[in-house]
Amino acid sequence: MDYIRDRESNIPFSLHDSRIVDILIDENKLSLKMNPIFQYIDNEEKCHNGIIEFTNIDKDACDIMIFNTPYGYDGVKSFSGKELSFDEFKEQYPNAEFEIITEGYCGYDTTFQGYIWQEENDPLFAIMRIWNMGDMIYRI
Repeated sequence: MDYIRDRESNIPFSLHDSRIVDILIDENKLSLKMNPIFQYIDNEEKCHNGIIEFTNIDKDACDIMIFNTPYGYDGVKSFSGKELSFDEFKEQYPNAEFEIITEGYCGYDTTFQGYIWQEENDPLFAIMRIWNMGDMIYRI
């Protein structure tokens, strides 16, 4: 079943605590395989596996920022990290999962903040930025 977040409607889904387990991207579409997607209907929470699809993306304006020290070091409020395209992320973190903690929607920009989990390594804080002129489709 497909549900579309079209920038004018508020559909009953939350991605907080969801994990992105796979990423598929081409020049026009981004698909994020999710486990789980949370849906809220009549004061009841339901969990679904599914895919979030972004249509009409600008691939060059989509990236993932990964922070090595998100909270500063030695009392200095600074950070270090790197900015990766989705293709670079998949290459450097092939089996990683992105756990979404915060989701934000503003115009044509979608932002997910959370943690990168890969095998037994400590999690890394990350921000995923998606620029799309089309729809955000929940496929459950």
